[in-house]
Amino acid sequence: QVQLVESGGGLVQPGGSLRLSCVASGSIFSIYAMGWYRQAPGKQRELVAGIAGGGTTTYADSVKERFTISRDKMMLYLQMNSLKPEDTAVYYCNAGGSSANRMGRYWGRGTQVTVSS
Repeated sequence: QVQLVESGGGLVQPGGSLRLSCVASGSIFSIYAMGWYRQAPGKQRELVAGIAGGGTTTYADSVKERFTISRDKMMLYLQMNSLKPEDTAVYYCNAGGSSANRMGRYWGRGTQVTVSS
């Protein structure tokens, strides 16, 4: 089994920044790709950014040029800049996908990000 724990969410004003972190533990030999997903009330869960084991990344069009995903061993990060109210959502760490744009079987509990003035 794999356990994922997110941190770094909070309340920020439009135009501000946040950095999310996720640590993976357990049977991490089964992990290849990792990523961040988000879900806002009344909306489907969507891929925000993903990163494969070799470093290949993918981003949703809505966050390109603003968000950056990175990975250091089993630590996953999401640097979020120029935040907009529409970025408000619960952000989930995901692991085990076969590629940067494929979701894996492991999920964290999520961390709330609220962008509001």
